Amino acid sequence: MAVQTKHIFVTGGVASSLGKGLTASSLGRLLTARGLRVTMQKLDPYINVDPGTMNPFQHGEVFVTEDGAETDLDIGHYERFLDANLSGRANVTTGQVYSEVIAKERRGEYLGDTVQVIPHITNEIQSRMRAEAAGNRTDSGPAPDVIITEIGGTVGDIESLPFLESARQVRHELGRDNVFFLHVSLVPYLAPSGELKTKPTQHSVAALRQLGIQPDALVLRADREIPDSIRRKISLMCDVEPEGVAAAVDAPSIYDIPKVLHRDGLDAYVVRRLGLNFRDVDWADWDRLLQRVHQPEHEVEIALVGKYIDLPDAYLSVTEAMRAGGFHHDAKVRIRWVASDDCQTDAGAQRALGGVDAVLVPGGFGVRGIEGKLGALKWAREKGVPTLGICLGLQCMVIEYARNVAGIEGASSTEFDPQSPAPVIATMEEQKAFVEGAGDLGGTMRLGSYAARLDEGSVLAETYGATEVDERHRHRYEVNNAYREQLEAAGLSISGTSPDGTLVEFVELPREVHPYYVSTQAHPEFKSRPHRAHPMFAGLVEAALDRQRGNRLVEVERPRVDAGDEPVY
Repeated sequence: MAVQTKHIFVTGGVASSLGKGLTASSLGRLLTARGLRVTMQKLDPYINVDPGTMNPFQHGEVFVTEDGAETDLDIGHYERFLDANLSGRANVTTGQVYSEVIAKERRGEYLGDTVQVIPHITNEIQSRMRAEAAGNRTDSGPAPDVIITEIGGTVGDIESLPFLESARQVRHELGRDNVFFLHVSLVPYLAPSGELKTKPTQHSVAALRQLGIQPDALVLRADREIPDSIRRKISLMCDVEPEGVAAAVDAPSIYDIPKVLHRDGLDAYVVRRLGLNFRDVDWADWDRLLQRVHQPEHEVEIALVGKYIDLPDAYLSVTEAMRAGGFHHDAKVRIRWVASDDCQTDAGAQRALGGVDAVLVPGGFGVRGIEGKLGALKWAREKGVPTLGICLGLQCMVIEYARNVAGIEGASSTEFDPQSPAPVIATMEEQKAFVEGAGDLGGTMRLGSYAARLDEGSVLAETYGATEVDERHRHRYEVNNAYREQLEAAGLSISGTSPDGTLVEFVELPREVHPYYVSTQAHPEFKSRPHRAHPMFAGLVEAALDRQRGNRLVEVERPRVDAGDEPVY
């Protein structure tokens, strides 16, 4: 008989952006460190089927899973903290749920019933909540001991109600000993009165109770320490056991949060409450990570040249992967946010990028900011500054080299200039109809994990320590094979392709030409982990450190000129 999979539902109150995702991820990390099998999922109340067509300024980055699902950025937090690959089932949206219910209604599967939010919508949500549980899985892998489900939005939002009702029904069906509700709330500090206020949390819990949900534990967010008297008051007024009230005060790093929650005994309370078998937390690996987070030996500055820099969440996995590359080399990575438009001219690029140790050009869509990215890449190539291009970054690297080195006049991408006389970047033939508007935007991209082969002896083969790799993709356009020979003759090395050689996956300059000038059509940031950096990001930081050392050496060896003398070397 299968062991009952337990459920933990994480909700949020008072305000958005309190850190429900990081709280859920940290709890998942703690339970995993206690020897439990944990999986996670995010329920998003928006009607979009997935975030793939959303503006990054509104939603932040789109995280791509191994199986090619475009998901919420919190799935990235889950993968990094759990150190596990999640599937597309990890992200459920209102759009997905309603699409499926309407499709079933059209097929007649409801036998003429009037289709309603309860029970039809809530039943569909429940089936997705339970999809990974013991007895419900379609694969043969072991079922998880715990499923942690983060319910997006804030308690009181109309659009979240079906998800909360579905969670309540799961508890009713499985029993209270198998389901745990964790509520994340804000305890604000009012400067004029000099007080931390508990009333917002009380109102938030009252709103949950009106929906039939009594939280089992609270995580209180605050910008300062919460006194025991405040915790006792919240425990009493919200009817939550004192051991179930944990404080998550603002921490220097997101990777501190598991220890913050553990110090308040949240994970111990959860495993006792759910009757889970567990061991003590093994902190050895995480402590080594925190040592490098807080006491790094080195420091490098890397410029991130993008067009969504007003919302750093648009590049969340990229920045975390850069930081992980720093952890790998015991270095702190400081990010210089550079608007790509500032780099359109040589002088602008010098002003924006001067003094950085490395440059990273991330992915994106659309023509805005492209000339600035080309300018940044030209500057970094000519100055010998270590550079990593990701997805659109590879395409821009190819365009810049084609224009300025290979002499291919008018080189561009058909994404930016459909009438380009030299489309060195173009869509695959079978996708053209979609790109021209004959299909749905959500289905036109190369998505998910694809294999690639790296050339023996290339910079990237050395960086990876392998010649066969696989990375996650999210793009529509490819390097045009008609220009490959011309580009390589001009010195640009196509160092990695798809296994059949038809698609360009990696581009670089040889080591003797540039210390580290590499790019990939993929999104390697999605596979980075805080304690296991992705090789391309670790390679960028290593090259940045080498550049620093070289610059220091040059300063030491700089000739000394005495008044009236010839230079002394």
